[in-house]
Amino acid sequence: MDNKKKVYVGNLSYTVTTDELRKMFTEFGEVIDATVITDKMSGRSKGFGFVEYGEEEMAQKAVDEMNGKEVDGRKLVVNFARPPREQ
Repeated sequence: MDNKKKVYVGNLSYTVTTDELRKMFTEFGEVIDATVITDKMSGRSKGFGFVEYGEEEMAQKAVDEMNGKEVDGRKLVVNFARPPREQ
């Protein structure tokens, strides 16, 4: 599955919530889903997340505009999400 509507967002500040991640990326189009990945044991952010758009063009714009952008003193790493590895 090649998903060009879902983007990976890395190097997030550990204080960023799922709601904040969603707000950060809504300027590029309708966000279908946004998730900050957290540690199952502690519940703390792992510093990355995913944002899914309804259209490929919106995802592409988000990658173009947000990759390398500084948020909370950290440069974001934004690119297309790779499909999950099969166990």
